[in-house]
Amino acid sequence: MPKGDTIPTKLVIAIGGNATHPEDIKGTSKEQEEIAAKTADALLPLAQSVEQLIITHGNGPVVGKILMRQALTRDRIAPMPLDICVAHSQGGIAYLLVQAMENALREVDDPRHVACLLTQVEVDENDPAFQNPTKPVGPFFSEEDAKSVQDELGWQMAEDSGRGWRHIVPSPIPKHVCDISLVEVLAQRGSVVIAGGGGGIPVIRGEKGVRHGVSAVVDKDLTSALMANILGMDTFMILTATPKVAINFGKPDQKFLDQVTLSDIKELNVEGHFPPGSMGPKIDAAIRFLENGGKQVIIADLSEAMSALHGDTGTRIVSDDG
Repeated sequence: MPKGDTIPTKLVIAIGGNATHPEDIKGTSKEQEEIAAKTADALLPLAQSVEQLIITHGNGPVVGKILMRQALTRDRIAPMPLDICVAHSQGGIAYLLVQAMENALREVDDPRHVACLLTQVEVDENDPAFQNPTKPVGPFFSEEDAKSVQDELGWQMAEDSGRGWRHIVPSPIPKHVCDISLVEVLAQRGSVVIAGGGGGIPVIRGEKGVRHGVSAVVDKDLTSALMANILGMDTFMILTATPKVAINFGKPDQKFLDQVTLSDIKELNVEGHFPPGSMGPKIDAAIRFLENGGKQVIIADLSEAMSALHGDTGTRIVSDDG
């Protein structure tokens, strides 16, 4: 959105799992509440300005710890399948965000409500991701520790963007957001809606519409882009821990991008500027959103959300037709 343009009337914002549970914290309830409060403060100006606001969130750190907790107690407590772990993380994270957002609104005497919708997302049972897991979840390990975990627990481990080794699981493409009409109704009634947490609970659909959970984690940015497309939004926002998208990231010739077209970002993506373990999924989601009718994607730091929406910071990826 060029500077001076009006605030969109409806918007999907995707925030990373680190917005409630960064990798560098112990994970106490108090820490998570404090971080959720900071997230709410950053999003407050948008909650006061955007008529229909839908917030999605990641769950990587949390669902990874749920899996680890299960592994450590597996001899005493029957473990839950991955889809139920995703549901647990979705509910817990949303609770923190709902409470923090409503507290922030009440501090400024805003009566707006915040609602959470537990969200299932349909995937294709024949998606090749089930044969080729790539989605990292949970804590980082050294190569030596990763080998021990793999041998002991049977987890598939892989190196993640030079940051360490992590457990990887299937990440199928989202095909349908279940109950998206309920998300729309809540948003139209004026509630800030938190939905699609962790990419949604992955399910497959059988005969007569019967659904069953499946062991996977759906990428939250792809689910968020799909939601924004279904709801007919022009703008999709991804808030992360970096101020802008960069090419040649971490190299002497690193360059931040202010605005780039769909065609140009696709070219840069093919050239390998956006690794799968970091910016890659966000760029893939941006491309999908724009190819399916969206007008612009804004990628920015969470703390600069409102400034980015006004066009003062962040990276703007726009459709080729403007």
